[in-house]
Amino acid sequence: MSRYIGPNCRLCRREGVKLFLKGERCFSTKCSFEKREHNPPGEIGKRRRRKLNIYGDQLREKQKVKRMYGVLEKQFRNYFKDASRIKGVTGTILLQLLEQRLDNVVYRCGFACSRKFARQIIKHGHILVNGKKVDIPSYQVQVGDTVEIKEKSRSNKAIMEALQARTTRGLPSWINLEAEQMKAVFNAVPERTDLPPDIREHLIVELYSK
Repeated sequence: MSRYIGPNCRLCRREGVKLFLKGERCFSTKCSFEKREHNPPGEIGKRRRRKLNIYGDQLREKQKVKRMYGVLEKQFRNYFKDASRIKGVTGTILLQLLEQRLDNVVYRCGFACSRKFARQIIKHGHILVNGKKVDIPSYQVQVGDTVEIKEKSRSNKAIMEALQARTTRGLPSWINLEAEQMKAVFNAVPERTDLPPDIREHLIVELYSK
């Protein structure tokens, strides 16, 4: 399955917003998005960012969310199809399904500095869900599930550093973290008000509803 392996900071500059793809670097003065004054990549980035039409806005919003959560086009479209079948606001449900991905929950818990690193430690078998090893990043975490670091992996330096950095920035209200035990409980599906306000999910719904 193909996956983007180019510079992550280039994606942030392309979308015109921080996607927090490089962990702690995104919060430091080394962040390329800040150093290059939010300019798009390439020669055209030296010129003024062009105004997009309606379709362009919809496409860029879809690309932004897709890249933020680290999913491919086919996966993202399937999430939209699932969201459209569930009773409620489709755009909000779409974001909730993405938030329930195991790699995202591991990242939100602070066990990983980025969603990309979260996928890596999941695939390497460092994560337990309700006491059982789960090595599928797209696994859907349910309310009440316990997500924890495997006991033999709790001395992993990268995981410990990520957890330490996360505790200084706080945690989402829907996750209950026991930092010393490297264990967290997924308490509730986040409400729309709990999720990033700069995501315009209605544009994604309009794009896929054509």
